[in-house]
Amino acid sequence: MFIVYLLFFFMGVSLVLITIFSAIRTVVVPRGERVVLTRVFFSFVRWCFLVAASYTKDYKARDIVLARYAPTTLILLPVLWATGVLLGFASMFWSIGARPIPHTFELSGSSLTTLGFHAADTHWELALALPEGLIGMGLVALLISYLPSIYNLFRERETMCTGWNIRAGSPPTVAVVVNRFHQVGILSDMEDTWHEWEKWFVSNEEVHLSYPALAFFRSPTPEQSWITTAGNVLDTAAFIETSVDVPHSPNSHLCLQAGYVALGNIAENYDISFDKNPSTDDPISIPRHEFDEVWDELATKGVPMMEDREKAWREFSGWRVNYDVPLRMICQLVLAPYAQWSSDYVEEVHGRRQMPFNVKKLFASQWWYRISRKGDKGDEGETDDKDDKDDGAESRQKKPSEDASV
Repeated sequence: MFIVYLLFFFMGVSLVLITIFSAIRTVVVPRGERVVLTRVFFSFVRWCFLVAASYTKDYKARDIVLARYAPTTLILLPVLWATGVLLGFASMFWSIGARPIPHTFELSGSSLTTLGFHAADTHWELALALPEGLIGMGLVALLISYLPSIYNLFRERETMCTGWNIRAGSPPTVAVVVNRFHQVGILSDMEDTWHEWEKWFVSNEEVHLSYPALAFFRSPTPEQSWITTAGNVLDTAAFIETSVDVPHSPNSHLCLQAGYVALGNIAENYDISFDKNPSTDDPISIPRHEFDEVWDELATKGVPMMEDREKAWREFSGWRVNYDVPLRMICQLVLAPYAQWSSDYVEEVHGRRQMPFNVKKLFASQWWYRISRKGDKGDEGETDDKDDKDDGAESRQKKPSEDASV
């Protein structure tokens, strides 16, 4: 029997340590660590919200549901940690002789919350109650410091996005922002603009790696998103640099480099696979005819364009290929609103009841499901791949005259 008591005691210690280190790595450690407990919890809550959102009638109603996902998860996360600590100490209390079992939970809950509604009866129980009370206060302190930090970072991120969308429209488009810059006469002098966005990309890379949940905080308006704004900034910088006849801007190159590095690192933190060293000749998701439409629209409005359109397309594609996959995959991950050249091919987001409701596909998108299925080979995997390809082909058929490189 002594072995059983010892086993339950160490099980309780292990559960408490796992919970504490999960909280520390999630909140305190300033880097994007892969915390299994936190990721499984976020994935499960995400699945619940996706199911609820799949029954909404339009995108605005769906956005209201999805906007509550990240805040709700962050509020529930300390509850998860507190539950782990409570269960762990209850197991330890039982192993040192606390009886009956309901008494162990009452004693653990009283110690964790420091309410004192159930006093320790022995010195051994008191020796466990004291550290549990300290851990409980520590979890409350983490929650108090964590939420304000998240919302301060959210406000800083959205301030720049809102300012850009005032210029670029909502949803943002390259043609609108370039034309507006041309009309106000700053198209040839945007060094300060690109420098500010370079700093924004550097800052938000660090922020989203340290606090991965921040990516799922949706913008105050349904039509706006940090990731579609980031994509539009990069597309605009690349388009002006390659297609508009203005003086060369060194800061636009630095902004583009900071942008695609940031999006690549953020995507990698969410287990999104992509080619880190793509070739400039690799295909991109933007059809050539859409690039030509933007070119023609700006030319008719008096924007000075380069003479060689073919060269401009190749150079634009050479920039875009660096962030094309990370941008589109992050848009799909956070279910971003419709925006040209960013989320316009994420069909799940914009069609009625076309959220990824299929349970197999939902779980297949989660990292822990892929790990559990790793090594499984057979007809089922081939069927899933075939279904995905068929779905992609069907969605592309809805777009008129797309280029074969998409």
